[in-house]
Amino acid sequence: MISTRALTKRYGDFTAVSNLELDVAPGQLFGFLGPNGAGKTTTIKMLVGLLTPTSGTASVAGHDLRLEPQLAKAAIGYVPDNAVLYDKLSAREFLQFSGDLYRMPRDDRDRRIATLLELFELGDRADELLQGYSRGMRQKVSLAAALLHDPQALFLDEPTVGLDPRSARLMKDILIDFCKSGQRCVFLSTHILEIAERMCTNVGIINKGTVVASGTLDELRHQVRSGGSLEDIFLQVTGSHEEDIAPLLTELER
Repeated sequence: MISTRALTKRYGDFTAVSNLELDVAPGQLFGFLGPNGAGKTTTIKMLVGLLTPTSGTASVAGHDLRLEPQLAKAAIGYVPDNAVLYDKLSAREFLQFSGDLYRMPRDDRDRRIATLLELFELGDRADELLQGYSRGMRQKVSLAAALLHDPQALFLDEPTVGLDPRSARLMKDILIDFCKSGQRCVFLSTHILEIAERMCTNVGIINKGTVVASGTLDELRHQVRSGGSLEDIFLQVTGSHEEDIAPLLTELER
């Protein structure tokens, strides 16, 4: 469903992503993990067509993003880490606008909007302006917009930021259900390793622009010869800084 070959993004002399090789199959809920600045958001922006790679290729649902950008983007739903919405529209109006961008038939669009608003518990505030929505509510609207046209690949960059525990659990259930048919996939970036460990069928770990481990949790344990948690694996392959910070912590206690 999602495939990259030698995908690379450079900014001058700085390489943000280097020779990325990934394959995400239909039905997978893929967790994309890495430290701050590792290249996660850059990768996602290339995969959804917001950034042009310096070199290499990427395809979604069998469509090369460079050769068939419109077909690839039509198969994509995207939730950024900071939802950008039109404050002078209501949630319902924003979703109608999103459906029209994907040229959805009006009856189908309005039916799915009504269902999504109820699913995200926004029905009673659907006609209020988005400028009055909290960050968590805006995140829900962003996810509803991404799901509206029934995409084949759903990309989410830190989707639980701003969500209360109830809403975070709802999002988890929705993402698992989204992949259940085996015809669609989720590509999820998160810093919360417990979420990735509980939800994801497969995990990729990126560090300094390079994928350093990829596979199921059991496969990752085999690769790094560790029987520990995803957090243990993550720290092992990205480098634990406990020895580096110990002297500084001691200095602070003086």
